[in-house]
Amino acid sequence: MKKLLILLISMMLPGNALALDVAGVTVSPEVEISGEKLQLNGAGIRKKFVFVKVYVGSLYTSKKAATTEDVIAAPGAKLIRMDFLYKKVEKKKIIDAYAEGFQKNSPQLVATPEARAFLALFKNDFVAGDRVDLILTPAGEVSATHNGKKLGTVESKELVEGVLLIYLGQQPADEDLKAGMLGKG
Repeated sequence: MKKLLILLISMMLPGNALALDVAGVTVSPEVEISGEKLQLNGAGIRKKFVFVKVYVGSLYTSKKAATTEDVIAAPGAKLIRMDFLYKKVEKKKIIDAYAEGFQKNSPQLVATPEARAFLALFKNDFVAGDRVDLILTPAGEVSATHNGKKLGTVESKELVEGVLLIYLGQQPADEDLKAGMLGKG
């Protein structure tokens, strides 16, 4: 009984948040990026055609943010993590989806060298079980990794905001995913 009580109390203390299960993916309550601890802001599922689950998307920030503006203004790094559920998402579809996201939310970025360099980072298809991280720094860097392997980094403060807007902008890739990432899902 005493051990159970200690366990329950320790689970309620700050810093001991439990992992979240979203569509069978374990979403960590916090991550560390270059020595900076980020907390889960929220997570959701990117769906296509309402019923096809493509990936679990998670947003990590230095402090909780309830709006797109709060996320953009938040200090520190941000992480967008995608844990793929769908059997195969072809490279062309990935690139096209990001290009469409820029067009809808940051049209000024579409033809820039930075946007083209970002799109060029994605050279492979994504399959179920893959993890893609987009690390966004306050210094204006967007780094991408695929299953822990660094794909590259593009420097541009405008690109950092543009990538966030793909997920959280006025015309996000998925409204439910946006709500989830903002902790409203």
